[in-house]
Amino acid sequence: MTQINPTSLSQIMADIDLGPGGGIQLMFAKLQLAQSQLCKTQADDYMKQIQDIQEEQKKCADMIALARDLQSKGNNGQGVGLKSINGVTTKGKDCYPMPKELVEFMDARSLSYPNADQDYILGKDEWEYTLKSLTNYQEQIGSKTQTLMVYLQDFIGQYNSFLQGANTAIANANQVLTNIARGQ
Repeated sequence: MTQINPTSLSQIMADIDLGPGGGIQLMFAKLQLAQSQLCKTQADDYMKQIQDIQEEQKKCADMIALARDLQSKGNNGQGVGLKSINGVTTKGKDCYPMPKELVEFMDARSLSYPNADQDYILGKDEWEYTLKSLTNYQEQIGSKTQTLMVYLQDFIGQYNSFLQGANTAIANANQVLTNIARGQ
């Protein structure tokens, strides 16, 4: 969890105005509201991170679908590539070239794929390896999303708790003022 910065807490508290009353309950309510604001800010940050990761998950899913489609085309004899095996280049309908967008996606994320001969033409086993690399990456970012969601839930829970504490403190302060006004 992120540490609360006292300077930020002070700044937030300075911006909260609960009226002319200065009782202990209103001071406590002000503190609770300030802490709820810090939790809200953290929750917003986690929401943004989750949204970014979900966009990355979609890109990854698109690349997996593309790789599966190209592997399938190669398996169905629709391949058009050349295949180099042990220095011998052969033509084969079971091979299919890896498109530039997939190469760039994998390179940008340092994902491994077999391309020792630098021709970006993959056969069945090479597509399997590539798909495994993509699905492993997809699982990693899925795990990161789950972790961030746990943190988000924690901050939302804290936010609600602090807000409820502020509400209770304000209600208690109002009750005291009402009792004083009645002369009780």
